[in-house]
Amino acid sequence: MRVGFTLPQFGDLAHHPQHVTRFAQQAEALGADSLWVGDRLLAPVDPKVGYAGTDVIPPEFRSALDPFALLAAAAAVTERVQLGTNVINAPWYAPALLARSLTSVDLLSAGRLLVGLGTGWSPEEYETTGIPMAERGRRLDECLDVLTAWWTTNPVEYRGEHWTVPASHIDLKPAGRPGPPVYLGAFAPAALARVARRADGWLPIALVGAKYAGTDQIAALARNLAGLRETVEREGRDPARFGAILRVNPDADASVEDIAATITRAEREAGVEHCFVELSYLAKDADQALDLAGRVLESVRAG
Repeated sequence: MRVGFTLPQFGDLAHHPQHVTRFAQQAEALGADSLWVGDRLLAPVDPKVGYAGTDVIPPEFRSALDPFALLAAAAAVTERVQLGTNVINAPWYAPALLARSLTSVDLLSAGRLLVGLGTGWSPEEYETTGIPMAERGRRLDECLDVLTAWWTTNPVEYRGEHWTVPASHIDLKPAGRPGPPVYLGAFAPAALARVARRADGWLPIALVGAKYAGTDQIAALARNLAGLRETVEREGRDPARFGAILRVNPDADASVEDIAATITRAEREAGVEHCFVELSYLAKDADQALDLAGRVLESVRAG
């Protein structure tokens, strides 16, 4: 099992950006396999849609550092860990700008970038970025088309319903070919069909804490992943090359043992080989985050 952690990006952690590089270096030294960022823009006062099936926005989302800045900082001070996005809300961005940012991070990290994309869930964030939320699925598809063209052709040209890239020389390409692996976050049937058709893997979530104790999320994860791999095979793709990276979202009351047990079960029962833990709800500063990361790694290694 490969185990990673979120970079200090949200909540109290965001108020100490000077510790981001220290966290990245020390997490790598502890044995973390990956470091991750998300993509939050707003914490609406009266949200039309709450977070994760609730009617509220977590207070941690009131403070958020830019994901690309954090990835660049982590790339500069690490050598081994993968650097992942889970997720970048792709429809918010002009695909050419997103391609430039992702390519830059991939090159800065010597090919360690793992791209996770999604569409988000907040109407207010779409309103703020000027993108119609109803178009998010089609815009994600176009973004995937542009990224493929940007990374594999030269000159690059694209003309779609929403985005255009005039024929242009783009000489900078990612460190590896055909580009960084692209995973997609998805739950709705149409979005899961896109994952099976287009992505290198899926980005599921497991929630850990007292209020989730009665749910068997790992069993559901195993069923969903098996179904996705069957669909991948029907699409004419190799299911053995289709991966899953599990985001472990612990509540503030979750213990290290709870987190480690979720990770261990995901590997044993669902065949997941890569997980990462969201630290924003558990840590107030980089030292506390590093302590938690070290204890999670120790507990997972102990079995």
